[in-house]
Amino acid sequence: MIHITLPDGAVKKVPEGTTPMEVAKSISEGLARNVISAKFNDTTVETVTPLKENGTLTLYTWKDDEGKKAFWHSTSHVVAQALEELYPGIKLTIGPAIENGFYYDVDFGDQSISEKDFPKIEKKALEIARGKHDYNMRSVSKADALSYYKEQGNEYKVELIENLDDGTITFCDHSTFTDLCRGGHIPNTGIIKAIKLLSVAGAYWRGDENNTQLTRVYGISFPKQKELTEYLQLLEEAKKRDHRKLGKELELFTFSQKVGQGLPLWLPNGAALRERLEQFLKKAQKKAGYEMVVTPHIGQKELYVTSGHYAKYGEDSFQPIHTPKEDEEFLLKPMNCPHHCEIYNSHPFSYKDLPKRYAEFGTVYRYEQSGELHGLTRVRGFTQDDAHIFCTTEQLNDEFKNVIDLTLYVLNSLGFEDFTAQVSVRDLENPDKYIGNTDDWEKAEQAIINAAEEKCLNYVVESGEAAFYGPKLDFMIKDALGRNWQLGTIQVDYNLPKRFDLTYKGSDNELHRPVMIHRAPFGSMERFVALLLEHTGGNFPLWLIPTQAIVLPVSEKHEKYAEKVLNSLENHEIRALIDKRNETVGKKIREAELKKIPFMIIVGEQEEESATISVRRHGGEDLGSLSVDAFSDLVTTEINSTLKSF
Repeated sequence: MIHITLPDGAVKKVPEGTTPMEVAKSISEGLARNVISAKFNDTTVETVTPLKENGTLTLYTWKDDEGKKAFWHSTSHVVAQALEELYPGIKLTIGPAIENGFYYDVDFGDQSISEKDFPKIEKKALEIARGKHDYNMRSVSKADALSYYKEQGNEYKVELIENLDDGTITFCDHSTFTDLCRGGHIPNTGIIKAIKLLSVAGAYWRGDENNTQLTRVYGISFPKQKELTEYLQLLEEAKKRDHRKLGKELELFTFSQKVGQGLPLWLPNGAALRERLEQFLKKAQKKAGYEMVVTPHIGQKELYVTSGHYAKYGEDSFQPIHTPKEDEEFLLKPMNCPHHCEIYNSHPFSYKDLPKRYAEFGTVYRYEQSGELHGLTRVRGFTQDDAHIFCTTEQLNDEFKNVIDLTLYVLNSLGFEDFTAQVSVRDLENPDKYIGNTDDWEKAEQAIINAAEEKCLNYVVESGEAAFYGPKLDFMIKDALGRNWQLGTIQVDYNLPKRFDLTYKGSDNELHRPVMIHRAPFGSMERFVALLLEHTGGNFPLWLIPTQAIVLPVSEKHEKYAEKVLNSLENHEIRALIDKRNETVGKKIREAELKKIPFMIIVGEQEEESATISVRRHGGEDLGSLSVDAFSDLVTTEINSTLKSF
């Protein structure tokens, strides 16, 4: 007999060899009908895997993220089988689950597919799924695995297998299909009731542009057709909210091939939006005791070698800048923190001077692969709302909690109220990914957990998600469409102060090492604006939007009064424009609606005679005739309801 511990702490005593599915059945038949995946002692297993030792078992259903991951990975096998049957001779590479669905990278050789081929592929995949084929895992020797794929002529799978250790290689079989796979499947294909292919794209083998370009087929699947229908409706809404589309319509930003891929150009409206975001945060930061600094866009290579960023980003980033001086190299800065360390190092500090809080809207550069670039969410040059706090170990807890307060203020002021805090810690099985010693990591991780608990945050711990120099607290936001995004991060770092030999004189008159907190509530201005655009659909909070009102004169003879109204609005600190074009008021209103301007102010003969304005809210609500003072009060009240003081 073995002892199986369930997530609620309950322990079940079962015969050795019992499967996760049998454990589920022993709990309830209803649970067993819904279980599609399992994890045993932190290892993903099949629902039919015999359990041979004591351990902790977690059972997953479609409602769990891990359950969806198994479901989508299993579907990628079915779609791969359909592709092989429809396009003989293709070479399969990898087909993982992703955040929403799955993809499979395929070498189609001389063949090709496009979206017009999706219906027949989906039909074939569903035919296979309806066969209710079991997923069966089996161990294969390295020699046999290599032989299998060499016979097929699949050099991609051969390359993968050559990098695996003998005794760790497994194949997954279902129906007539076999694939190299580590596992993590649903019980059988019959659970898959709806499949939709979403797009095709190019993808280099192993992400290296020097390798063969493959065809990446994206798809998603569900256990019910109704859920697919709802998802597709959500996708349509997401298309309407796509920040690239809205950014163009609202004239916020653009890109130029001559300037370079992934390097956004901010138009006047976008620059005004950014400026308001910066001023909003600067005002809160000033109250929180931050000092603004400015650092250059480049630094000597040695700076980033010292910090560890060169080892992390150097080979895959922009190449060094060589100066006329022999052996002198500079880099476009990938992070602001090394510069801030050197600012701290420019002055001797005592414990009485700490904490020091340096903040900067600093632009950094990383060479993302062209295939990974995506609007403002994945760029090569971006501005971080960066700050670094240098404090004593005794100050760490309070400082970290203060940063949590600031981050929550930022998110709440911009309508991001549905979130989970994620404590991102090391992957203990891959220590080489990180710098620093174990004691410092343990202290840093515990400090974050303590602060999260004291602030009563709803948090989860995620292994392997830490930065290379320290653990962090990430804020995982759910937007208006129910999608999850990472916004805002706070990190505890014992390592950079050591690397840069940062010190302060303690009360004992000895030199001590400060602790460093990295902090960015927005993350990057580019990505934050993109997510804010999609979350709000372009309907920004009234306090933030570049143009709060537009004055629409009924005809040319009312333009003088319209100018008077505009001046009055500006005196009330309302950001407004005037539309003097020789167009009908109806057309002007329609265009103002498309530009998401919150208020349309119509002025004609009646308004001029009564010294009033007719106000129409974005979306069609008629607010009637108001004085400018009354309208100003309305705007102020609405702003104050969403933008509180820090």
